[in-house]
Amino acid sequence: MKKYSILIICLLLFCKTFSQSIGIENWSKDIDFYKTHLEQKHINLYHKISKTEFEQELKEIKSTLHEKSDLNIIIDLMRLTQKIGDGHTAFSLRGTATHLFPIEIYKVQEQWRVIKTTKKHKNILGKILTNIDGKSINKITGEVSKIAQYIENKQSEIIRTGKYTMISELLFGLKLTKSEFKADFTFVDDDMKETSLSLTAIDSKDYYSKTDFESFQIIIPEIQKPTSSKYDYLWFSPIKNTKGIYIKFESYPSFNEMEKFGESVLNYINKNKVKQVVIDLRNNGGGDFFVGTFLAYYLNLADSIDWKSGVYVLTDKVTFSAGTSNASQFRQILNAKIVGEPTGSNPTGYQDMGQFTLPNSGMIVTYSKRLFRFQDKITKGVQPDVLIEYNWKSYSKGIDNIMEWVINDINGKS
Repeated sequence: MKKYSILIICLLLFCKTFSQSIGIENWSKDIDFYKTHLEQKHINLYHKISKTEFEQELKEIKSTLHEKSDLNIIIDLMRLTQKIGDGHTAFSLRGTATHLFPIEIYKVQEQWRVIKTTKKHKNILGKILTNIDGKSINKITGEVSKIAQYIENKQSEIIRTGKYTMISELLFGLKLTKSEFKADFTFVDDDMKETSLSLTAIDSKDYYSKTDFESFQIIIPEIQKPTSSKYDYLWFSPIKNTKGIYIKFESYPSFNEMEKFGESVLNYINKNKVKQVVIDLRNNGGGDFFVGTFLAYYLNLADSIDWKSGVYVLTDKVTFSAGTSNASQFRQILNAKIVGEPTGSNPTGYQDMGQFTLPNSGMIVTYSKRLFRFQDKITKGVQPDVLIEYNWKSYSKGIDNIMEWVINDINGKS
């Protein structure tokens, strides 16, 4: 399971563009290549869509090549690939030059809220997006959800749909916007006061490397990241006024680095007689779950931990792939209590990503190589023992309501 982030798919040095004409014959060859290689490489390509349906849809796509642009052909293949039905199989936009509208939206309590935007438009931060070019956001996201990639359950559908909705070429290709790079956005605040903005999409490379953004800063007063931490995505800290520690586990280092990290965590636990451990797997996009087992190994050596009820694992919709696998695994081998939201990928399902490149268009196709079973019971995402969704009132004030619950629970055991 290799980490994959939609947020950085367009940062490669050599990018294709949607305006480039591939040609009908080359697309036809690419489609044949796409089918043949998926059948050869995917562990079980037809686990959800039947071979008959898959072949019929490919036939229809090929029959309309002469009347469609490269963009529309790509959208057709994205729509079909999503129907394969696992979160590691995708018709990727990686390496393709795209443009992004300068806002990030997240669905909270059935509303699409702006959680990130440019400093120029910081007045819309926190507002509810209602329309794009006169079309309701529910209609827009409903159409985008049919082509968004890396979807495995309703949690990942929300996350991926929100990301793909900001790709201007896709909205235009789906005939949801009037212009390819500009659109009128309408927002309302909690008092239903309306704000309208005309936004221009930003080249993806500039979006990530040259654009200044404003976002909500979530602070946990009881936890402070040590200045000596080597990584932003993997560190630990004591939880103030408790006998617990907090482990930030947002991404995966190498085996050697995790071994060093695990040793330092174990030494701290033993020295300070730590009783509770919180492993935060929220926003963990995945990696190599075997690396995560190193952390579990070192934690298991600590006798001071309350192994009956003192281990917590935090998850949310953005806990993907290896993060999901480790969450389920930690529940089993560390007797951890899962707290938060269901994960964005499934604990039993098709994982471990491979890829190939179509010879003419240069488009990248990813596929699942393995079937993992981390639960006997099939569920759509790891289901928490304590279900706590993000609360907008808390989030907008910079309060982590999920971690707040855990700290209160720890204090209740003191």
